[in-house]
Amino acid sequence: MLLEADGRPKAARRTLPDPDAEVVPGVRWGRPEWVPSAAFWADMVSRASEQSDGFVNRDGSLQEEVGFCLLGGYGITAEVNHAVHDRLVEAGVFVPGRRPAEADIEALLLQPVLLGGRPVRYRFPHQRARRLAVALGMIEDEPPPTDDALGFRRHLMRIPGIGPKTASWITRNWLGSDEVAILDIHIIRAGLLIGLFDRSMRVPRDYEALERRFLEFCGALGARPSLLDAVMWRAMRNIGRGPV
Repeated sequence: MLLEADGRPKAARRTLPDPDAEVVPGVRWGRPEWVPSAAFWADMVSRASEQSDGFVNRDGSLQEEVGFCLLGGYGITAEVNHAVHDRLVEAGVFVPGRRPAEADIEALLLQPVLLGGRPVRYRFPHQRARRLAVALGMIEDEPPPTDDALGFRRHLMRIPGIGPKTASWITRNWLGSDEVAILDIHIIRAGLLIGLFDRSMRVPRDYEALERRFLEFCGALGARPSLLDAVMWRAMRNIGRGPV
């Protein structure tokens, strides 16, 4: 058995097609060292695993998952999202059956969180407090079906403030589903850079068409969409925001 420098078994590497061959129409394979290219993503996902990525919620409640995804998104860093969510968990906001009041949630969101030793304020305390109070009540009254991932997502999209991306995020994390994709700014940027997405398409208007294209790409790579989505998000976030 071949081992890595730290003693772990080396991950298997498959032979990739010619760099100029198309993985899906309009997207060339490229090479693993070309950042980012289809070959780069294929190599990255071959090194990852669902267990190590940790995106599937195995311990918390659906209320906690909805809360985490509603608190995050555009304009909120992952670090702030985690810190604020942890505060609300500790306060019992997501305990099933509690139905917290909007004012109680807002009071918690207005308090700064400490990140790196400095206080940071949450950007949308009033809006997200209102959305969370409504969402938690609706989940209590009509729990979404868990036997159908797309039906689960459609059900969540009835909640004010939950669009296709947030609903897909909850669906992926809660059900571990490979039938949806979380098309946030990092995934869109990655798709634009390799020619996977048409620049004329927009979210949320063209979400389903973009999602079909992403799922087709995953199939061609032989990668689980839920895992590739997480790998892309982390890598593009680390690469940083650049021109596309």
